[in-house]
Parts: sequence; structure tokens; C-alpha cells
Amino acid sequence: MKRWLYPALLIGLLIGLWQLASSTGFLAEVLDVEEFLVPSPAEIASSLWENRSLLAENAWVTLREIVFGFACAVAIGLAFAVAMHLSETVRLAAYPLVVASQTIPILVLAPILAIWFGYGVVPKLAIIALVCFFPITIATLDGLRSVDPAAVKLMRTLDASRWQIFQRVEVPTALPSFFSGAKIAAAIAPIGAVFAEWAGSSEGLGRLILLDNGQYQVARMFASVLVLSAIAIVLYSLLALAERRVVTWR
Repeated sequence: MKRWLYPALLIGLLIGLWQLASSTGFLAEVLDVEEFLVPSPAEIASSLWENRSLLAENAWVTLREIVFGFACAVAIGLAFAVAMHLSETVRLAAYPLVVASQTIPILVLAPILAIWFGYGVVPKLAIIALVCFFPITIATLDGLRSVDPAAVKLMRTLDASRWQIFQRVEVPTALPSFFSGAKIAAAIAPIGAVFAEWAGSSEGLGRLILLDNGQYQVARMFASVLVLSAIAIVLYSLLALAERRVVTWR
């Protein structure tokens, strides 16, 4: 009960303070902007309801991009992690490249990919996968390398093959780490989707935010952000549920 009660109370308190500061004009005065640029939670909720069809239509586009991009990141991340775990040569060669991939600013890379591959879904999936695969790869690799040496030694004394050791000892040990990395990736996947849509898109929540920014539709911008946040929370929760069902021994 406390797990949900305390966050709900804190969120309620923050929303109440925000509503009070916005409705009295205090927040606009502190930020030194016009009052219409600082919408209250009530105005954002009203915009969320009034634009529900538009938001739902664009949210569906962004959700598909996030899900498929995340799936690509899982496949690529697991492949890299397993390859680097099984081969020291691969690890020495690929690990620096995996780290270096995260030093490239997404805001710079997104328009380049849009120029190369057009404004379809491919560059968006590539951006989301690039954002997400790093935590999955590193967390899974750390999990695979954290296997108890005594367990591996025991399996060898029982004449287990390399595949059997990997399947029965290393994979179960790495699963909690994999889910930790996957949950982090799910939380940041919407950020990659927004950057990808900013680079070039005719639909999606990122595109809608960009248009609303130019038209000073601030309340609807906040509504789009809330929808993006909800998508991330749902994905995170689904992965947490899957972790409880799969990693039953934890």
C-alpha cells in the first residue's frame, strides 16, 4: 500500500502547488513570461481531453516506432553481449565501439540518417535502437560475466558442454541484469522516438510537439509529453511484470 500511496501523495502535492502557482500568475511572473505560456494542470487536462483523438492518432504512430525500435535493440544488444562474452577477441574489438556509439549526439545523427534513408520508418527505428541497445548490451554482458566460478567448475566436473553451461548457468544468472538494462532502455526509448521524429516526420507525438512549439500551443505540448511519459511507464511496467514471471528465483 505504501508503495503506491506515498508517490501518489507526492504527485498530488506537486500538482496542487503547480495549479496554485499557475492560476495566480506567480509561476509566469517568476519565469518572466506571458501567462498563456505557463499552463496549469487543469488546462493541460482539458487539452488532453479536447485533443484526445489527435493525440491518440499520433501516439499510435510513436508507440509502433518505440516497440519495433526497442525490439531491434533487444535483438542487437543480446547478440553483442553474447558474442563479447563467448569471445575475448570480439569483446576487445567491439566493446570500445559499443561505448563510442553512445558518444554520438542523437540530435546530430538523426538528420543524417533521415538524409540517407529518407523520412520513413527506417531512420526512426535506427535512432531508437541506438538509444536503447547500449544499456541492454552492457547490463547483459555484466550479468553473463558475473557467474559464480564454482558453479561453472561444478558443471564441468559433471562433463557439461559449453552450451549446457551457457544455457543452464550463465543465462539464468544474466537474466536479472538483462531485465534491468531493458527497463532502462524502455524508459528512454520515447526520447529517441521524439528526436527521430524531429529530424523528419509527418506524424507522431514528436512531430506534434514540434508543431505546437511553433504555434505556442503549450498546453497541448504538455499533453503530448504526458502521453509519452505514459507510454514509457507502461513499457517499464510490462518489463517489470515479465521479470517477475521469468526470474522467479530472485
